[in-house]
Amino acid sequence: MKLLEERIRTHGKIREGGVLKVDSFLNHQMDVKLFQEMGKEFLRLYQDCGVTKILTIEASGIGIACVAAQFFDCPVIFAKKNKTKNIAGDVYTSKVESFTHGRVYDIIVSKEFLLPQDRVLIIDDFLANGSALQGLIKLVRDAGATLVGAGIAVEKAFQPGGDMIRGMGVRVESLARIKSMSVENGVEFC
Repeated sequence: MKLLEERIRTHGKIREGGVLKVDSFLNHQMDVKLFQEMGKEFLRLYQDCGVTKILTIEASGIGIACVAAQFFDCPVIFAKKNKTKNIAGDVYTSKVESFTHGRVYDIIVSKEFLLPQDRVLIIDDFLANGSALQGLIKLVRDAGATLVGAGIAVEKAFQPGGDMIRGMGVRVESLARIKSMSVENGVEFC
């Protein structure tokens, strides 16, 4: 998606350690008009899949998922990173390691909201090593629901996550695929 790639080029900031900061438009301050274009593109890619739920993980994927859900006319479920008093009863759980935070989380979704008859599209802001996506896939499979695919805003194609998830037979559609990036040379897209 050229619009997203251009925003990454002009407003993204590359940091040491393979970190791409896009917090001015994607995952801290959110450009809702950009999200609308992303949602339209996810709909174009997955419109024939019968999506009944969109699943994401807190926190950065929620905004993108919510805007995309308007185009699919379906609810969004977000996997919580902490069990709260608001989640009572049976839950699906999985472990994920956050690339950004360098920490392992238990993610949780109430069984009340993820059902066997659901056709689930996972949406997230980044795909790097694939841990978050693996955790979300496990939740969908544990529920007995159908996973139609994963819609990713930014994939770091130079890291192993995308190939690993595709190798699991999961359809992954990324709106911007980064081939390489460095502080010296900027971002190169696939």
